[in-house]
Amino acid sequence: MNTQELTLDRIAFGKEVVIAKLLPSSLPFRRKLLAMGITPGCRVSVIRSAPLGDPLEIEMRGFFLCLRRKEAASIAVLEVAP
Repeated sequence: MNTQELTLDRIAFGKEVVIAKLLPSSLPFRRKLLAMGITPGCRVSVIRSAPLGDPLEIEMRGFFLCLRRKEAASIAVLEVAP
């Protein structure tokens, strides 16, 4: 991962981003992510995290979803221009 690449686990709460790609570290659970609709080009917002920081709640495609930080760290995202 290069220094410019952001991952979903590093996004501030409430900020909207676009999924760029699934990183190689997502291989063990890639099918699960794709089945949930986490695909390149999808707009996503991180809503909040659990009290101990894991999992994260995200909003995408009109519904809410919880992801472990490890899963979110394997999703490369791009910032949406204001």
